[in-house]
Amino acid sequence: MSCSKDSTISENEVQLQSVELINSIAYSAIESDILKAINKYRESKSLNTLVGADEVTFQADDHTAYMTDNEVVNHDNFNVRYSNLVTGVGAKAVAENVAVGYGSADAVVNAWIASESHRVNIEGDYTHFGISVGKDKNGKNYFTNIFMRR
Repeated sequence: MSCSKDSTISENEVQLQSVELINSIAYSAIESDILKAINKYRESKSLNTLVGADEVTFQADDHTAYMTDNEVVNHDNFNVRYSNLVTGVGAKAVAENVAVGYGSADAVVNAWIASESHRVNIEGDYTHFGISVGKDKNGKNYFTNIFMRR
């Protein structure tokens, strides 16, 4: 499942463009591998590489926790994550890929690339991203990958 939305930022929110984005989160091995695999794929298509951003990952973490708690894969409340990124850090576009059940970074990234709607997000005009992988009570992996352009 994938989801995306563009925004027009009003004049009074332009100062948000100067909010410094920090990339200080210590990602798990599978999360780091997903970020690397997506950037490797983007480079193979002559696209810019994406930079991790804590605020984007915080939004991904919240959604992954929601999915694992409810044992469902979805885009519920995407509009909230989108609004948080627009108003919090001046996002102009936000997209999201989610998945469930894959056991490795390569497996989930290859599945996203094989799906047209997910691939569109991976190949999109974005500058930053965040990733979150969590396990439900049965040990099943849930993934949220959020892309953002400023």
